[in-house]
Amino acid sequence: MQPIISVTELSKTYASGFQALKRISLDVLPGEIFALLGPNGAGKTTLIGAICGIVTPSRGTIRVDGHDIVDDYRAARALIGLVPQELTTDAFESVWGAVSFSRGLFGKPADPALLERLLKDLSLWERKDSKIMTLSGGMKRRLLIAKALAHEPRILFLDEPTAGVDVELRRDMWQLVRSLKASGVTIILTTHYIDEAEEMADRIGVIHKGEIILVEDKAELMRKLGRKLLTLQLQEPLERIPPALSAYNLALANNGSELIYTYDEGDRAGITALLRDLPDAGIRFKDLHTTQSSLEDIFVTLVGGRQ
Repeated sequence: MQPIISVTELSKTYASGFQALKRISLDVLPGEIFALLGPNGAGKTTLIGAICGIVTPSRGTIRVDGHDIVDDYRAARALIGLVPQELTTDAFESVWGAVSFSRGLFGKPADPALLERLLKDLSLWERKDSKIMTLSGGMKRRLLIAKALAHEPRILFLDEPTAGVDVELRRDMWQLVRSLKASGVTIILTTHYIDEAEEMADRIGVIHKGEIILVEDKAELMRKLGRKLLTLQLQEPLERIPPALSAYNLALANNGSELIYTYDEGDRAGITALLRDLPDAGIRFKDLHTTQSSLEDIFVTLVGGRQ
């Protein structure tokens, strides 16, 4: 499958000498939800800005559905909708006027039915005649999404789309994202809510200090780097782990009343062997349960190891 976005050897160095991006190469596939994760200052917004033609790269190339973002800017940019972090819009414009203007900017003919459906999907239809200055923060965030979608782009960038949005509206927005994906729109998102990326994304990219350190299918990432914990609630507390169990990755918790075994995905043989060896070591347990590391755990491990 040909990528809809192809970034090759992209670097950005500012006049101050700060290198925000370092030789980044990245492909985004048509119709996927791609989550770009990284700590503050990692280069997420700079990378999005470069792909959208807002930031001028120092070197490298960016192609959007085959169009060079520099040499064929208009064609490339027309394919992209961008929802920025900042709530920047004309405070005295009406909701309807703002989305109509955004559609017209890309030379699209008027389509009131489409804009009505868009505003209804984003729970903004009843405020279509309201001045933007009268909207709440969550409504302004949804208006940015409506403006980004007004010209029917094939690619949508969501830069921290649910920041400052309450739980109910966040759920509604992700339902809209799912429907956009189902219609064939490619979505690239950044988020501080890593559980959202874990739920929504098809693939995960991690950027740190201006470099892409990992790009992986989400399920494969969870399989390869995720770890599981088997927690055994003991009948009698332990002061220390018996030497006979030293071959296992064990730890005591809750004042010795719990024994925790850390194992890799699919390591059933290790669990079977441990449960077999516990009675020989004089250990009996009354209950057990397993937990799995989250995407957030994996992210912290990846980034924390490169500080």
